Amino acid sequence: MLRLGKLTDYGTVLMTHLARHGRRWHSASELAAELGLSLPTVSKVLKALVQGGLLVSHRGAKGGYGLARPPEEISVASIVAAIEGPIALTECSQGQGSCEQEPSCAVRGNWRRINEAVQRALEEVSLADLARPEGLAGPPPGARPLRYHPPARAGGG
Repeated sequence: MLRLGKLTDYGTVLMTHLARHGRRWHSASELAAELGLSLPTVSKVLKALVQGGLLVSHRGAKGGYGLARPPEEISVASIVAAIEGPIALTECSQGQGSCEQEPSCAVRGNWRRINEAVQRALEEVSLADLARPEGLAGPPPGARPLRYHPPARAGGG
């Protein structure tokens, strides 16, 4: 079974929550409480998402976490990569020299094709897509599109 780790799952949940409520800063403790996750887990995932360039953080009483760019510009692939590292279904998908069976492997090229297809599929789904209600390919008829409004900088600047 091909399965992403729990931290990646939590990362998509956190990012989706922030996309839906992106007009303000969110503290780690607030996010943990709202999503029913442990604070240490949320803190670990937030740190990886900041390091991956998907979130920005500001310290202080009015600080917290917010999206680094609009949800339409953040792909599921980028969320996965920020937490799991590069997407690679097999060792040989990462590049040459990563597998001892490489010289005699007859399926390496096909695994690369499969890996590229999975990568493309994950790149085609944006955070904005995840933030829409389940089952909707786009906004409901008559609804205003999801728009990104970055939170105001802490301290009024």
